[in-house]
Parts: sequence; C-alpha cells; structure tokens
Amino acid sequence: MFGPDQKKLLVASFEEVWTTVRDKHYDPTLGGLDWQKVYEEFKPRIDAAESMGAGRVIMNEMLGRLKQTHIGVIPFSTYRDLSEGGASGAYTPGIDVRILEGKAIVNCVEPNSPASAAGVKPGWEILKVNGREAAQGIKRVEDLYSKSTQKDLMGYRVILNAINGTPSQAAEVEFHDGKEVKAIKLDRVEPRGSKIKYGEMPPSYFWVETNSREDGIRVIKFNIWLNPEAVSNAFSEIMANADKAKGFIIDLRGNPGGLGAMAMGAAGWFTSQRGLKLGTMAMRGNTLNFVVFPRPNATSAPLAILVDGCSASTSEIFAGGMQYLKRARIFGTRTAGAALPSTFTRLPNGDGFQYIVANYISIGGKPLEGLGVEPDETVKLTQQGLLAGKDEVMDRAVEWIKSGKVGK
Repeated sequence: MFGPDQKKLLVASFEEVWTTVRDKHYDPTLGGLDWQKVYEEFKPRIDAAESMGAGRVIMNEMLGRLKQTHIGVIPFSTYRDLSEGGASGAYTPGIDVRILEGKAIVNCVEPNSPASAAGVKPGWEILKVNGREAAQGIKRVEDLYSKSTQKDLMGYRVILNAINGTPSQAAEVEFHDGKEVKAIKLDRVEPRGSKIKYGEMPPSYFWVETNSREDGIRVIKFNIWLNPEAVSNAFSEIMANADKAKGFIIDLRGNPGGLGAMAMGAAGWFTSQRGLKLGTMAMRGNTLNFVVFPRPNATSAPLAILVDGCSASTSEIFAGGMQYLKRARIFGTRTAGAALPSTFTRLPNGDGFQYIVANYISIGGKPLEGLGVEPDETVKLTQQGLLAGKDEVMDRAVEWIKSGKVGK
C-alpha cells in the first residue's frame, strides 16, 4: 500500500534530490538550465505520484534535463546490493571477480587465502552467495546501467559486496568450476596490504607490487591511487636502471582511482618533455590542471597500460592522458567512464542517489565521463582463458613490447 507515510518519504526524497543538484553540482548555472522552473514543473507530478516506482521515474526524468550521465536515483534493491558490503565490512575470502558475458567469474585468488586453501581457481563462475543468485544481482545492474559505461563496474561491486563482509560470518559461495557445481564455505580475513586513511575518506586497504620479468619487461600494479609515498617508492624501485628495461607495463585493471594528483607524478616517469598536461578538472569555484612533472631520469622505453571496465577515475585520467600524448599503448577493454568525482547518498525513501561534483576534460578536449578510455587494442579476459591459467591482456601487452613496434 502506498499510504500517506510513503508519500511523505517520496516528497522528501524529491526535495533532497533537487536541492542537492542546486547546491552541489559543479556548475552552479547547470548549463543555463532554470532549475527553479524545473522544480515547479515536476513537484506537482511528485505530489500526484501513486507509487515509489512512479516517483522514481519522475525524479530520473527531472535529472535527465541535465543531459549528463551517472546522475540518477537508484532503486532500493539495487542500491542495497551496491552499498551493503561497505556497511558489513571489507574482510574477504581472498577472491576477486569480473563480470564476463553476464557471469560473475573469479579472475584472481590471493595466495594463502581461505579461497586458495579451499581450492578455488580463476575461471570459476560464482552462482550464489549466501543463498542469493549472482545472476539476479547482475541482471538488475545491467538493466539499470544498460546504456552506461559503468555497467561492468557496478556489477562487479554487487558481487564483491556480497562476498566480502565481517570476519564473524563466513561467505557461503556456490561455484561452477567448469565441470560441476561446488558449494564452499569461505572464511573472511583482513584484506591484503596496509590499512590507510586519507583525509575524510573511509579507510582503505592499499597494496602495490612490482615484477622485473626475465624477459626485461617490468610490471607495476597497485589497487588504488592512494598512499602517494608507497606508489612513488614502487616506481623508484622499478625505474632503477630503466635504460636496461625492454619496456614497462602498468596494470590498472580493477583500480577505481583515488587521488587525481598522483597521476601527474606517475606520468613524469615516462616523459622528459615539459609543459604537458593530462587534462583539466573544473569544480565549483576552482580549477585543477593535471600538469605532468617530468623526472630527470624519465624513460623513453615502450609503455603499455592495462585497463578494464573496473578502471575508473584517476586510472582513466592517467591512461587517457598518456594515450593522447602518444606515450603509452592501452590494452584491455573500455574503462568505466567514471572520471568525474561523484558520490552516493541514501534518500529518505531508501533509494540511492548518485550525483557529480566536478567535471574532467581530457587534454584532447573531450570528457571521459560516460565515454571512458577506449583501448588501442581491445583484448578481453575469457572464462576459458582463466581456467587455462592465461591472462590474455597481459600476454598481448608483452607481445607488443617484444615486437619492437612502438606506436603501431
């Protein structure tokens, strides 16, 4: 029943959505849109709405007047899937996932983790988590984000939030290993890396790893653009005697971003040219230029950057900027198109509301938001490849560096 109490919650949600856009959108002029007039048009429709669903449609139609992506009201059930993992904890059984062909597929198993001890392997499909069908959560996200570049990122979050949680409760996961279904109870442990807190952001777990391969190719991978000192130290380590390296690979797959300014320092390891920029970010009352800071010992060796649909924000700024400057070749799949700082909040009626607080324009003059970074070479992970122990994206980047066909 949609009674008076529910109507009050809907009206309060509408008021919060409208006020948030008015007060927090990066462009106070909203591109010339008369937001007060929009309010006067849509408020009577909200007052006449006969269900939460109808009210949600009206609010999203109102937000559509902004003609921007990644700003909208998210149904309670989907918002719950996206957010409840953060509320219940970040402890993990030690697996990472990707949404491949509409399926939740394990792409990584941490050594010495509960999942590793239980025999879980990359390539396994996740069918259920704690009795809830993975396919249903993925479908809800794909329906909601069917026209969005963030579809893979949101689907990934739904599954990961279901798997992760508090250490006091194990995750009951049903897998298909390519041959049969296996139900496994997995304990949750503290994530790998160091726990860090930056400003008012919630605590995160950070890790970085480097690998100097026998073929002369050096690889660096980190999970989030936080902890500037640790990332800088890792780059310093991998750049030692850089003239002896055959090439470099920066693996940003699954890296959701963080501190945008760190992209400027990372870019400086790969160019000695001054006056370069990765792009510009405009906020309400402020503008930030992403200027590249060249290092005196910058390398000119081939650089490959790996990305996927879970690479977002600072990862997109870095990859897109280096691609435009023709200093790197990008491998993988299109990034999340979530280069703008945005945030989620819960509305009085329980729905979620995502809104943007800044605007990023690439050095090429185009926004990344809603578009993402298109790789120079599209290479997809496959379930079959993962089951066979292969990483098709990494393999192709290595092949390109070894070929000596830089810029081709």
